[in-house]
Amino acid sequence: MMSQRHALLQQWAQQIEQNSDLTLQLISGDASFRRYYRAAGCIWVDAPPATEKNREFIANSAALLNAQIKAPQVLHADLDNGFLCVSDLGDRSLLSCLSEASVTVWYARALQLLPKFTQVDLALPEFDAEFMARENAIFPEWLLETHLQLVLSAEEKALLADTFALLTENNLSQPQVVMHRDFHSRNLMVTDDDALAVIDFQDMVLGPLTYDAVSLLKDCYCRWPDEVIAHGTQHVWQLYADSGILDGNTDPAQFRQWLDLTGMQRHLKAAGIFARLHHRDGKSGYLNDIPRTLGYVRDVAASYPQLSVFSDWLQQRVLPAFKMDVSV
Repeated sequence: MMSQRHALLQQWAQQIEQNSDLTLQLISGDASFRRYYRAAGCIWVDAPPATEKNREFIANSAALLNAQIKAPQVLHADLDNGFLCVSDLGDRSLLSCLSEASVTVWYARALQLLPKFTQVDLALPEFDAEFMARENAIFPEWLLETHLQLVLSAEEKALLADTFALLTENNLSQPQVVMHRDFHSRNLMVTDDDALAVIDFQDMVLGPLTYDAVSLLKDCYCRWPDEVIAHGTQHVWQLYADSGILDGNTDPAQFRQWLDLTGMQRHLKAAGIFARLHHRDGKSGYLNDIPRTLGYVRDVAASYPQLSVFSDWLQQRVLPAFKMDVSV
């Protein structure tokens, strides 16, 4: 049975297209409350205004297109009801195109978009210490306490606070640029001419230079061999150096540490979000992504002496619950 919002969206689409027989075909939902439909050569989006950032989506789309970054163009909008009509980029996500034979080439192409993001002209929220504090709270609340039902001691809470302080300092020490904030292979579309386009960009902020690169290279939804990650890290460092975004004082080793620790902050948040999607929103499929996401955290924590205490705690208290290998 068609929901009330589906019916209203279809009626709106029929009015715009002046076709009373127009029928919207559901494509998919996502981790948010959005739903996507296809009809008349366009994508019709049900994005409830109480939960979705529709004004930001419209402004960010225009700014990305102006910076020569392919993105859905907003053709029509009803902000009161939370309905959008956008251009159709097709059904091919970058994830569907990736294999061990092709990933290095595709990732190089995707990373070439990132210097363009630094040229996007937008007034955006800052990914500052307060912003990160809100994100950092998700991991202990939803993964540790709600999902694993751990009761954290004062010492454990202090360890988490120290770890998040270190990760926050790392993020703030980098050049702050326009970042997508969810730049990964499900949010990059391959168009009919094999060009790459970005979607799901309503949460863009000003934040650390390496955030989008690590979001792609250490994707929560797929993991590639370490040499692919290392090659991509070196490649994006070179792109930023060549474009003048990095000065000569940031060598590849410093850049790699920035990227690793930035990724750790993201992955701790993501693991908490995946637990929240299950417990709060009834979307349990994301539980399967938690071990992969924590695997990135495990590997980074074990690689940096300043994270050794956290590494030991993670391997003793958290990873066994997911039957994960604690040896790195």
